[in-house]
Amino acid sequence: MTNDPASPFGCSDSFDFEAFCKASSAIEPPLVALQHPVLCVVGPTASGKTALAQALAEELRGEVISADSMQIYRGMDIGTGKIYPQDRTVPYHGLDICDPGEPYSAALFQGYARSIFAQVDKKGSRSVLCGGTGLYVKAAIDCFDFPKGEQCENPVRNHYTQVLDTLGNLGLWNLLHEQDPASAEIIHPNNTRRVIRAFELLDQGKSYAKVHAQLAHIPLALPAFQIGLQVDPAILNARIDARVDAMVEEGLIDEVKALLNQGFREGICAPQAIGYKEIVAALEGEITLDQAIEQIKIASHRYAKRQRTWFKKDKRIYWISADSPNVEQMLSQIDKRLLQ
Repeated sequence: MTNDPASPFGCSDSFDFEAFCKASSAIEPPLVALQHPVLCVVGPTASGKTALAQALAEELRGEVISADSMQIYRGMDIGTGKIYPQDRTVPYHGLDICDPGEPYSAALFQGYARSIFAQVDKKGSRSVLCGGTGLYVKAAIDCFDFPKGEQCENPVRNHYTQVLDTLGNLGLWNLLHEQDPASAEIIHPNNTRRVIRAFELLDQGKSYAKVHAQLAHIPLALPAFQIGLQVDPAILNARIDARVDAMVEEGLIDEVKALLNQGFREGICAPQAIGYKEIVAALEGEITLDQAIEQIKIASHRYAKRQRTWFKKDKRIYWISADSPNVEQMLSQIDKRLLQ
């Protein structure tokens, strides 16, 4: 077990099971009543979350719920690291929910995930939530209230999307900086989805910066244990690079071509669609294929760093070392009381 100073539950020699259970208990009464706590496997991309989650689900006769904001899209399989149907040994949920570019949100995922938790629990099975999209994980297990209009048909979002088309990324960000400088300072100008989200909150009299600061203190809405996979950054970057090369060999380029032929260009060129927008740029002659592959690797490294930063803030996570991708080694680090 790795000793993670950011978490009180990062060392097996000093693991306080009772304290961990207390931190992982839902508010009373829970918003979703479950017989068994949801088991969450979180961490950065390429850390081995899917393999561990499936192994845990096998051991617990459970089902896996993906908490990945890109794996929800049909046809985006290779580039999102989606587990292939033939490799699934347990039931999976949260995959192939909608078409690329179709509106979806953490608010929608919250309702979806909790309904699956209830269904799985009713069958006497165990839910294993697996993913690296931190907001999706929080939406599923925490008392996270989304404002009205967060799901679809949001007039404020539509308005600022039009402003974005007119002013561009930097222009929209500058507008936010004029109205809410504290929020603008913690959002990158190119993260237009988050910039627009800040405007939505402003419309409700709230500041994105203040809401963001409160994320680490939101209580659980249902009983849940979180297991985090910690990988040395150098090892993880090498693993990411190898995975990107493998994706290209497995047919990522053909997958992108197929999605373009189906009319999903806008969806797969979204800023968060790492691995797709770069290949589109190569196919359209803006960059070479080698440059696209290198850009995918760099963007993935940065994404993994952001994921580490997000999850490190949550003191309720029980961290294990995933420097080795060996599932048995990862399983051996988990206190068996968490699996009861």
